[in-house]
Amino acid sequence: MKVTINNGGRGHFYASQSGCLTRLMLLSIAVMVGAWLLPGIVVESFGAVLLTALVISILNNILRPILIVITLPATIVTLGFFLFIINAIIILMASEMVNGFHVDNFGSALLFSLVLMGVNYLLELPNKYLNRKNLQQPGSPTFTQTDNDTDDEGFTPYEEVE
Repeated sequence: MKVTINNGGRGHFYASQSGCLTRLMLLSIAVMVGAWLLPGIVVESFGAVLLTALVISILNNILRPILIVITLPATIVTLGFFLFIINAIIILMASEMVNGFHVDNFGSALLFSLVLMGVNYLLELPNKYLNRKNLQQPGSPTFTQTDNDTDDEGFTPYEEVE
């Protein structure tokens, strides 16, 4: 999916291949699944789900890198497990910002971050397999090579380029 915002006929103001709306919808589904699975998470409406996903996404993009840099020694000492603490802190912050989204305690936030990570992973699996480039093997029906089909422009395989 490509998102493009036109700049009044003077070219593209913003163009992205990342699929930000798709990722936001996947995060919304993960928030709904997490709220359904965990008793310490309460989401009151679908609007709260969308707003929660948006706030978590914004906090992950802006605040998370700063927190990672600040807590780098603790992250290194714990071999990366401190990143789960950072995720739980971001979820607690989102809980304070969004009306209709409530997290009971730090343990619930930590479990919720694990559920979000797992659900996002499962939802991204088809995307990873569908977007892979299929490599053509020699001898396959679509792979044809002729004697003049070279892209090395006269270089031998062991010639050095200076």
